[in-house]
Formats: sequence, structure tokens, C-alpha cells
Amino acid sequence: MITNSPKKPIKFLAIDFETANYYRDSACAVGLVRVEDNKIIAKRSYLIKPPSSWFVFSELHGITWNDVKNELTFGELWPQLKKYFIGVDFITAHNAPFDRSVLVNCCERYGVRPPNKPFECTMRIARNFWGLEYCALDYVCEFFKISLNHHDPLSDALACAKIMIKTIKRGYLY
Repeated sequence: MITNSPKKPIKFLAIDFETANYYRDSACAVGLVRVEDNKIIAKRSYLIKPPSSWFVFSELHGITWNDVKNELTFGELWPQLKKYFIGVDFITAHNAPFDRSVLVNCCERYGVRPPNKPFECTMRIARNFWGLEYCALDYVCEFFKISLNHHDPLSDALACAKIMIKTIKRGYLY
């Protein structure tokens, strides 16, 4: 846990990736929610053309090759994405090791330097800070009464941002 001066406004980015298949560089969508001083100041989602037309998780997130075949690749999209990372204290995601690995693998594939920011995991926070037994995003959202369209990347990122805001307001020092 990284500690933060209480006088400095907290800035973080909530992120959620959806992948086409089992490879971590197969991002087909991303949701981004920027938070400053516990206020959501920007939110956006993008469809991404993965390096392969092989889709395994379409039934989970509803995205198919036909949906993304004319979209930008991660490398082409990066100039639009990187502005969300500038100046943030940390990045948060639900099951952060997964989203971090997708970010790092996509950056590596396209020769982009990944953001050098710490990750905070709202799944771990739900278990260790809030004491929840079941920590899947839909259960955590139910606990906090946060609406969720699960596996829609913007909805998932927005839910993650709201969980982190509630956690910070409760006294969590990242």
C-alpha cells in the first residue's frame, strides 16, 4: 500500500479490458474512467482491432471480429489512450493483474512503453479492506448498489472507479 499526503488531490484511472481470446495482447475493447479528487472527470470506451481474428470470448462480452475489424489497433489507438494516464497517481482495475498484463502485453506488441504507474486492485480491496467473502465485480457492485452492465468495458471501469472512490472516502490510503 502506497501512502498519499491527504492534502494532495488524488488522481487515478480506472481501466477495464475485454480480450478476444486467451492471449493477453488480444484486447478488443477498453473502458477508461479518469478520477480527480474523487470526481469522475472523463470516461470513454474504445473498440480495438486485435492482432488476430480468433475470438473465443464473444459470448461473454458480445464483441466479435466483425465489430472490430475496421477499428484501430492498440498501437494506432495509443496516442488517444495515453492522455488518460498522464498525471495519475495510480491505475485501478477489478482483478488488476489481468488488466495490467493486457496493458503491458499490448504495449509490448506495438512497441509502446507501458505507463509506469502502480496498480490497485478493487477485487483485493473488496476482500481485504471491506471484508467481502465474494469479490467478483457483480457481487461487489451489488454490495455497494452500483449499477453494472457486466463485461461492457466502460460499465466495468465506471464501477471500479466508484468502488475506489467509496474506498478512498472510507479512509483507504493507496
